[in-house]
Amino acid sequence: MGSKGYIFKVIKNASFDKMKSVIDEVHKRSGKSKVSIFFDMLMCAKKYGAGYYDYEIFAFYNLNAEQRKTFVTRMWSKKFIEYMNDPEYGDWLDKKDIFYEKYKEYIGREFINVKSASKEEVKKYISTREQIFGKVKDGECGHGCERLNIKDYPDFDKLYDYIVTHFDTIEDVIVNHPAIAKLYPNAVNSMRIITILDKQQVPHCIYIVQKMGLNGSIIDNNCLFTPVDMNTGKIKFPAHSGDTTKGIIYEEHPNTHIKLQGYQIPYVKEAVEMCLKAAKVVPQVRYVGWDVAITPNGPAIIEGNNYCAHDFWQLPPHTPDKTGMIPTIKKYIPEYFE
Repeated sequence: MGSKGYIFKVIKNASFDKMKSVIDEVHKRSGKSKVSIFFDMLMCAKKYGAGYYDYEIFAFYNLNAEQRKTFVTRMWSKKFIEYMNDPEYGDWLDKKDIFYEKYKEYIGREFINVKSASKEEVKKYISTREQIFGKVKDGECGHGCERLNIKDYPDFDKLYDYIVTHFDTIEDVIVNHPAIAKLYPNAVNSMRIITILDKQQVPHCIYIVQKMGLNGSIIDNNCLFTPVDMNTGKIKFPAHSGDTTKGIIYEEHPNTHIKLQGYQIPYVKEAVEMCLKAAKVVPQVRYVGWDVAITPNGPAIIEGNNYCAHDFWQLPPHTPDKTGMIPTIKKYIPEYFE
């Protein structure tokens, strides 16, 4: 689709109420006129493939043309995923039953597919556990997940009926490494590790963020996150709100009051090495965001994401040089830019 076609599509599908709300917020933050913001947004949609939320969260209103073109925007991300990932193989990441079989060497826990297993097999699996974690086959961002206490059910039949009605797989509950639990104890605080395979099928890690739960949540999605230095394993910056439009910055975790910048995350090197190996399992999917738990015994992959999201690795508090991720991607995938 050409740039004119894209901008007309953006205008056609835009929620003007939401767009107006974004313009109002940008006006408050920047002091610029709403009219100038509106026309600048349209120009950025045409030139950089940036949606109005991109314009807000990346603070395009504070960037010049050279800086803007370094950012992975919504449309740029979509096109790059289409270039890197064969859609026929994307399901191998998205569907939990296929993913667990393909990547079982790296997930570090036992699981069972309740749709294909017999009732007796499920009973045997549950009999040795006090807790289990249920997931739906196509769930994303923690949707459809639930941690179950076996003792909360009066008998196996009632538990089994609940499991087969609500889930596709059940698995062992992941336990955080003590250093990770210290950050926030109620959720598995995973790292998002992004890898790409170059033209020669050599894997590279291009970014890491540490995610954390918040305010009683049992999952870490849309709560807090902050970049991690892949060489030292230390948190590089204060955390950002999971809702990237809010722009809230956290010097410490608001529940545990752990100071975040400089905090040492264990097993980062091992986690990166694991993801680089996993990146080669399905070479038709070359661009993956891995969610990785750090357990007392080391890293374990929770899932791989065919859609990596494009916002949380380029936000203003984490890009003091006002440079997005496109130059890093170009370093490894130069042919995409030819």
